[in-house]
Amino acid sequence: MKFLFGTIIFFMLINPLTIFDFNKESNIRDWQIVNDGVMGGLSVGNFSLSPEGHGLFTGEISLENNGGFSSVRHRFDKIRVTKESYIIIRLKGDGKNYQFRVKDNSSNYYSYITNFKTTGEWEEIKILLMDMYPSFRGRKLDLPNFSRDYIEEIVFLIGNKKTEKFKLILDKIVLYQK
Repeated sequence: MKFLFGTIIFFMLINPLTIFDFNKESNIRDWQIVNDGVMGGLSVGNFSLSPEGHGLFTGEISLENNGGFSSVRHRFDKIRVTKESYIIIRLKGDGKNYQFRVKDNSSNYYSYITNFKTTGEWEEIKILLMDMYPSFRGRKLDLPNFSRDYIEEIVFLIGNKKTEKFKLILDKIVLYQK
């Protein structure tokens, strides 16, 4: 009985909210590619559903014309977060480094970012919102780390300052908050 009560309290304190769960029926129209072409670059990124129903972010980074990044973003209705909130992403990368970004307001010019390295295997990446720092065009801003009450945009970005092909497979993105 004591274990059951403790388990119930734990799940009341940790409240998961699925931001996106990819499957064969997923509507990915709200996921948008933003490449370095906005600054004259020539990188190419694509976002689609794999035959298995996973989100598939693929492409090739080019450094020509001052390029060097590709990203895919997803905007949604504001989701309330707390200072202890974290996100767990189930994904399979290609062994390359990526960034995960959030915005509390999609009209902000800057994002809060963190970097993660993929292993080439299915894995879960845990990201504490409070550890994400503000950045604009690759420069860390002199502002506090994320401490907002909401998020309304997430982004996956690759920009490792080299020409390379990339492939990031997304399965599920879940927000946990106390």
